[in-house]
Amino acid sequence: MSIKKKKLGGSDTKFAMFLLSPSILLLVMLIGYPLIYNIVISCQDVPLNPNLPSEFIGLQNYIEVFKDPEFYKSVFVTLSFTIVVTGISTVLGLILSVFLNRPFFGKKLVNSIIILSYVVPAVCLIFTWRYMFNNIYGIMNYFVIDVLGITDKAPLWFDQPASAFILVSIFAVWKFFPYAYLSFNAILQSMDNSLYEAADIDGATSWEKFKVITYPAIKPTLVTVVSLRTIWVFYIYTEVYLLTKQVNVLGVYLYDMAFATHDFGKAAAISIVLFAFIFALIMLIRKKVLKVEED
Repeated sequence: MSIKKKKLGGSDTKFAMFLLSPSILLLVMLIGYPLIYNIVISCQDVPLNPNLPSEFIGLQNYIEVFKDPEFYKSVFVTLSFTIVVTGISTVLGLILSVFLNRPFFGKKLVNSIIILSYVVPAVCLIFTWRYMFNNIYGIMNYFVIDVLGITDKAPLWFDQPASAFILVSIFAVWKFFPYAYLSFNAILQSMDNSLYEAADIDGATSWEKFKVITYPAIKPTLVTVVSLRTIWVFYIYTEVYLLTKQVNVLGVYLYDMAFATHDFGKAAAISIVLFAFIFALIMLIRKKVLKVEED
């Protein structure tokens, strides 16, 4: 009997691998080959003319990356941007989900308005913001100059590094906080309301109810939301690049290195360094998530 089961198990495994083989082949083609090719390019001096051969230079591209002061500036901007956007969007989503976790008139409409920025295509939102803060005909300059009279000169919102960083951060928070709101809202709606009723009878305050009841329930989701949002924001490119050229996050820095200066080898080396950093971060986050789930 055991021999028969072993044969069936082996047959089932082979059949499963046969069914999975197209997906595995697709993953190898879409992820494996580009990754290996990128590693090869990172060790070469790639000429702009594709008809010319590439020269193998070993780790020289990596050395130049770590010697480039602009790389460290870009890392600092990216880390600052990631901390600000991830922190504020997570806290905002959590506060709104806790505050709106009760029946009231128009709740569906409020939920629709909250998630609107998350479901609308990013390009539409980006060009709307660029129009709002346009130096000549933007509505924000109209209020600042004509209505409020704060200044007589039009602020160059997206042309100054400080103001551009603030506006891009606000845009990213507004664009991404509904993800945290939806995640926390799903957990809160599945919780037993009798726990809160018992806490009310015991005279617990809102903060005590959150600390004792809500936080332990949402802790695994909180870790997951922060982890995923950190990874996504760290790799952000489209929103920043289309809004301004003054916020030099790593995605923009990498794009300029590859397609503005045409240093493909150095750009490939930067991408490999980022891949190694993100991979280590994912392993750390995975360990943290598994620990939270065990607790």
